[in-house]
Amino acid sequence: MITDDEFLRISVYMKQNYGIDLSQKKVIINGRLENYLRKGGFHTCTDYLDALKKDSTGQLEKILVNLLTTNHTYFMREFEHFDFFRKIVLPWLKTKESSGKNLRIWCGAASTGEEPYTIAMVIADFFGLERKHWDTKILATDISTKVLKQAVAGVYSAEQLQKLPEPWKRHFFKPIAQGEQYVVTNELKQEVLFRQFNLMNPFPFKRKMHTVFLRNVMIYFDDNTKRQLLKKVYDFLEPGGYLFVGTTETIDRSNVPFQIVRPSIFRKREGND
Repeated sequence: MITDDEFLRISVYMKQNYGIDLSQKKVIINGRLENYLRKGGFHTCTDYLDALKKDSTGQLEKILVNLLTTNHTYFMREFEHFDFFRKIVLPWLKTKESSGKNLRIWCGAASTGEEPYTIAMVIADFFGLERKHWDTKILATDISTKVLKQAVAGVYSAEQLQKLPEPWKRHFFKPIAQGEQYVVTNELKQEVLFRQFNLMNPFPFKRKMHTVFLRNVMIYFDDNTKRQLLKKVYDFLEPGGYLFVGTTETIDRSNVPFQIVRPSIFRKREGND
């Protein structure tokens, strides 16, 4: 069992470096670290934290992040967002970017890939044969290298694909392992660029985004961290750009001037830089 001091060290470390508030999660932290510490040969959590502090390779930090971040997702989650994206956002972007033909879409909590692959399938469905004339690549980021590895592999069980429309399943996935598993086709994989990224770091984008999906990640942040993150997102959105958050999440618009389009769908004012 980790001590109160060890728990405080871990929660402060995760808050300072990743913005994640684990201050009420001692039981979860203890459960996830216990097995690892035993297998890793650490006598106490303090031994592990001291080793983490000295580790110049960053490997122990990666392990800690992978252990303590929750990644629950599935295809077509909160489908109303994808429906709105297809019916409202993409027609707006098709007109807006008719000369440059370049969409800039970021999925900021990519997890094991279901969300960005769903976005890519919606785009492919919307553009059809025209897609070859457009740059429709999606940037998909997450802090966990473990889930990103799964996302890049793109292997899912038949059960995980149940909610997908049958034409999408046939077109974008190939059956493997006697049809018990499916792998994302190269055509779809090429549409998603997976990268490890910490939302607390300065945004590295050269150009502003048209749409940002930041769903079900801010529930782990306190109000101040959320405000700072939303301010950065707002500044890196194109005028008129859209932000999607989780359907159970709320944002305080008194500090960031998003217009509310629908609950969990927000927009940057068209006239703003």
